[in-house]
Amino acid sequence: MTETDQTTMDHKGSARRGLMLVLSSPSGAGKSSIARRLLDDDPNLTLSVSATTRPPRPNEVDGKDYHFVDQARFDKMIAGGAFLEYATVFGNSYGTPKADVMALLDAGHDVLFDIDWQGTQQIAEAAASDLVSVFVLPPSRSALHERLTSRGQDSKEVVAARMAKASDEISHYAEYAYIVINSDLDVAVSEVTAILAAERLRRSRQTALTGFVRGLTRGE
Repeated sequence: MTETDQTTMDHKGSARRGLMLVLSSPSGAGKSSIARRLLDDDPNLTLSVSATTRPPRPNEVDGKDYHFVDQARFDKMIAGGAFLEYATVFGNSYGTPKADVMALLDAGHDVLFDIDWQGTQQIAEAAASDLVSVFVLPPSRSALHERLTSRGQDSKEVVAARMAKASDEISHYAEYAYIVINSDLDVAVSEVTAILAAERLRRSRQTALTGFVRGLTRGE
């Protein structure tokens, strides 16, 4: 057994391939809060680092917060099939580098994505067997509106626009494997944690299971 195998062994003695955990939701439903809690609680979960053409903000570190590239480089990466998913938002391009994510999965690490339904569709087309998709719903439309207004970050016009967009985003819920209704953040985090635990035990991800079971049946 190699050193890498040993570091990715679970409690049953079986090496595991990592997975891509995607969280999506309308703005204000709580996916970012859930993501932060998961990352704080789980050392084997890594946040996907996107490439972007937007300029770095103060205190942002290249390679940690984003991979900062110019548009020409970004377009070349698209042409070369370097992204699992990509999109243009408010005039800036964002994309998930495929090689970085696949290296983590191969090493037995799980990667967390905080992306929308369009990005999730692209990942599903590129690597469906590695994908675990979770859509986070608010408990009610009024609760969603309250969360958006209570943040105090947006004008009434922006809140109205986000509420209008929420209906379209929610309409894609059926494209996801799991649905979590975020009435209580602690409960929602527990539910996503349970999903993650179950998916880590999926037989198809236990890459050394055949050899392990063979050893058990032979009395090794």
